[in-house]
Amino acid sequence: MQTATPLPEDIDALKALVMSLREEQATLRQSRHDDKREIERLTLLLAKLQRMLFGQRSEKLLRQIEQLELELEELHINQGERTPAVERQSSERSTPVRRPLPEHLPRDTHEHLPPMANCPDCGGAWKRLGEDVSEMLEYVPSSLRVVRHVRPRLACSCCDRIAQAPAPSRPIARGLPGPGLLAHVFVSKYADHIPLYRQSGIYAREGVELADSTLGDWVGAGHRLMAPLLDALHDHVFAGTKLHADDTPVAVMMPGNGKTRQGRLWTYVRDDRPSGSTVAPAVWFRYSPDRKGIHPQQHLKHFSGTLQADAYAGYNAVYETGRVIQAGCWAHARRKFYDIHADRPTPVTTEALARIGELYRIEADIRGSPPTTRREQRQARAAPITAALHAWLQAQLPTVSRKSTLADAIGYALNQWQALTRYLDDGELEIDNTAAERALRGVAVGRKNYLFMGSDRGGERAATMYSLMETAKLNGIDPEAYLRHVLTVIADHPVNDVAALLPWNVSL
Repeated sequence: MQTATPLPEDIDALKALVMSLREEQATLRQSRHDDKREIERLTLLLAKLQRMLFGQRSEKLLRQIEQLELELEELHINQGERTPAVERQSSERSTPVRRPLPEHLPRDTHEHLPPMANCPDCGGAWKRLGEDVSEMLEYVPSSLRVVRHVRPRLACSCCDRIAQAPAPSRPIARGLPGPGLLAHVFVSKYADHIPLYRQSGIYAREGVELADSTLGDWVGAGHRLMAPLLDALHDHVFAGTKLHADDTPVAVMMPGNGKTRQGRLWTYVRDDRPSGSTVAPAVWFRYSPDRKGIHPQQHLKHFSGTLQADAYAGYNAVYETGRVIQAGCWAHARRKFYDIHADRPTPVTTEALARIGELYRIEADIRGSPPTTRREQRQARAAPITAALHAWLQAQLPTVSRKSTLADAIGYALNQWQALTRYLDDGELEIDNTAAERALRGVAVGRKNYLFMGSDRGGERAATMYSLMETAKLNGIDPEAYLRHVLTVIADHPVNDVAALLPWNVSL
């Protein structure tokens, strides 16, 4: 049996012992409090990753989730608690409704008659009473073909004159691919997310050997060929008075060591259709090897107007010039509350999401209206809601832990308040920056397939192709048909009239 340690007789020594015990108790309480905050942070992060995982099986993401689960379990054990089960996202699948097949598809009709030419009972002729029709969707595989250009040399029988038609131009001088094949390679890689080495295998199955390095050379040639068109697209995008901007990371191979580093694709979107404008929407991409603020500053050095973007600090130098006004994104502010609410709803997150939802319902009502109408409706309906929301957030902030994720969400909204509410005074602005986020969806899907870009040069090529394809899609044009047309004519097209080849100016 262990005997208790005797207390010191000296008063000063006793006081020192009491103070030491108090400090030790405070340290233990702080450690326990820090562990609880870390549990909260990791639980929210784990739930967010699991929501991202729904519908996909990324090995890297799975490893992150497993590591977070282990950390959470260890923290709960240290706290003397059981590990709470984090609910995984589930989806209630509804029975799909079969829709009629599109009318524009060509139809091959096969009529099926009984094997007997006449009635087997009496030998009489059949009379048609009607018919039963059923349709089946079939796929006819695409095929490669060789297009031969024959140019006869003609001679005059009366003199020595010889005539021959000029050789037709090719997208790539003395190159093998036609415009249709080039367009298919580009769209397969950047719109359908099929890496070049997989495309090479597809062509090999059709009996045509095309090395992925050859396909890569074709992509590079197409990038150079369409550089003037990309400049014309840039001029159109930045001629507006409002831009949406965003960026996303892309893995880029580092030469020599087989490792990757993180590059960046920036997107700038001009789309004023929600405010009733008939100006063609367009998107311009740019690649950079890192995320330094100098890149968007260079991209925007000649732009004057309003920039709708997130709170990335790299834009601050642009705003400081006075040429560009900052507009915030309510989708970012809402997402911070939603991430908390999706894992552990609270009265604060429920109320915040409900109030922000009211702002979006107003936007749904006025989408497509003229700027003056949008401004009047926002001032009358949305301004009182935002004023009340601001006062409510300020009142809630002192009631939550300063280091909690909920405090971060409230702090983000309050710190960005001026930018978030700027749309109330300008009918041309949007409530959020989802126009730029939508432009980046293709990049996000693509990088899961090709995993990384081979070099910075590959990133620049990707920016060119994404710019043209996403702009075509914004204008309701099939990217492959558009690129086939451009590649057919651009080699002989006047450079000073290249804007005539922008998606909204061509007839397909």
